[in-house]
Amino acid sequence: MDFTLNEDQLALASAIERIATEFATVPTDFHGFTLDGAALEQELESGQYFDIAAIPEMGPVAAATVVERLARLPCTTEVALSMLVRPQIDIELPRPFALVENGRPGRFVASAATVIVIYGESIGIAHPSPDEVEAVESLYAYPMGKLTGSPAIKPLSSSDAETVRTWLRIACAAEMAGLLQAAIDAAVEHLSVRKQFGRPLGTFQALRHRMAECAVLAGGVRLLALKAAWSGDSGEAALAALHAQDSATRVVYDVHQMMGAMGMTLEMPVHLWTYRAKALLAELGGKGAQAEGVAKHTFNAA
Repeated sequence: MDFTLNEDQLALASAIERIATEFATVPTDFHGFTLDGAALEQELESGQYFDIAAIPEMGPVAAATVVERLARLPCTTEVALSMLVRPQIDIELPRPFALVENGRPGRFVASAATVIVIYGESIGIAHPSPDEVEAVESLYAYPMGKLTGSPAIKPLSSSDAETVRTWLRIACAAEMAGLLQAAIDAAVEHLSVRKQFGRPLGTFQALRHRMAECAVLAGGVRLLALKAAWSGDSGEAALAALHAQDSATRVVYDVHQMMGAMGMTLEMPVHLWTYRAKALLAELGGKGAQAEGVAKHTFNAA
């Protein structure tokens, strides 16, 4: 496994970093739950960044690094499914993408052109019309929506469904890696400036140890996501998603505790990442389903 970037991938990383810098700041007048990323989406669309996984010189690993980097931004737009899952189905499918599991509301559903529909073990593809979806109010820092009509669903074969499930897990892990790192960065900044007993909170060893443990967990999520994107292996994808969802529970708890009461207000932007991480905790069946996937694909469990 070699994560060394080639010249094309290095150029891509630089371009994405320039774009990310433009959208790295939370507007001073924003105090809501979801920071819209329409301008970011337009920038990515015009640069054809959503197709990078299908470019031989780039590939899924490059796409996963882009997903992780963009997930660190305070604004949100549909990136992970379009960059990592869409190329595995049909790169010509219209985006934005969304995921609906067992009829529950999902992220970006209200604006999706293509919806991956999961019912139990079956997976299908739908293209709902605007009158078949509606937005749903939510505390999650994503625009949430649900299917209200009955769009035609094209079922996938069992092998194609397994492929889609694998890449949904990789997309989840890559996005979670960015969210956790951004939340940790926000907490570190707070601990660096907030003082107690005449000194910054970040100088207290107990707090530094806990933040270091969070950083290790987030780093592990990122590496497992990249490894799964590199191999495309179902077992590694399930392991990456399991570690992502398991780590998020600990990191989100610690980050909010490090910020004290301020971490529970909209004055602090940390919820723009932690509440998105909470939404991802329940996707794809949660930790239990990922653990079953690890057992099935890694240990050949019946």
